[in-house]
Amino acid sequence: MSQENLNATDKELSMGLFRQLYENRKLIFQMGKNDFKNKYASTSLGAVWGFIQPLVFMFMYMFVFQFILKQGTSGNYPYVVWFLPGIAMWMFFNDAVINGCTSIRSYSYLVKKIVFPIGTIPFITLTSSMIVSSIVMGISIFICLLFGFVPNLLLLLYYYVAALFLIIALTRVTAAVCTMLPDFVKVVEILMQLLFWFTPIIWNMDMLSGSNLGVIAMVNPVAYIVTGFREAFVGGNTIGAYYGLHTYVFWGLVVFFFLYGEYIFNKSKNQYADVL
Repeated sequence: MSQENLNATDKELSMGLFRQLYENRKLIFQMGKNDFKNKYASTSLGAVWGFIQPLVFMFMYMFVFQFILKQGTSGNYPYVVWFLPGIAMWMFFNDAVINGCTSIRSYSYLVKKIVFPIGTIPFITLTSSMIVSSIVMGISIFICLLFGFVPNLLLLLYYYVAALFLIIALTRVTAAVCTMLPDFVKVVEILMQLLFWFTPIIWNMDMLSGSNLGVIAMVNPVAYIVTGFREAFVGGNTIGAYYGLHTYVFWGLVVFFFLYGEYIFNKSKNQYADVL
C-alpha cells in the first residue's frame, strides 16, 4: 500500500472514531456510569467512596502546606484558593490517564466476544473519571467562592476541554501500548508520580521565573492546563495570557500525540484479541 493510501486510511480511521463516539454516545455514557459504580460495588457506601478518597487527598495536602509548612498565601492569594483548583485538575488528569491505560484489558470481553467499536473503549473509563472530577472541581469552585474569588467560567470551560483533549491524545498511545505490553502500566504510573512533582501543583511556577527550568517546565502540557485552570480563579482574563507561545506548543503536542496514538492504536487493534 502506498504512503498516500496509508495516510488516507489513517485519516478515515480518525474520522471513524469521532463518528463512532457520536453514534455510541449514550452507550458509552451508561457504561461509564456503571464503570464508576462497579469499582465500589462491594462496599457499604458504594460510589460515595469515589468522592471521599479524592477529597481526603486534596484536604490532606492543603492542611499540610497551609498549617504545617505555613504556606499562608501564594502571592496575593490565599493558599487554599491557589491550591485547590490545581490539585483538582491534576487528580482528574491522573485518574483518567491511569484508567485509560488499562481500559482495553478491563473490557477484554468487548474485544473478544462482542462486535464493538474498540476505539471507543478508553472513553468509557474517561467518562467514569469525569464523574468524579465534576464533584471535586465543583467543591473547589465552592470553596474559592467562599473566599471571594469568582472564577472566569469561559476559562474554566476552555481548560477543562483542553484537559480532555490532552487525555484523549495520551490514552490513544498508552491504551494501545499497555494492552500489548502489560508491564508498561507500571512505567506510566512511575512517570505520573514524577510528573506530579515536575508540574506546579504544590509549588509556584514563579519560583522558576527567569530560568531555563521555567521554560522547560512550561513545555510540560500538564503545567499548561493546571496553571491555566488555576488562573481562571485568580485573575486570568484571556486564554494563554500567562504563557503566550505555550498555548500553541500545547495544542501542537496534543495533535502530535493524537495522530501518533491513532496510528499505534489502529495498527495494533487487530492483535488485541490474541493478547488478552
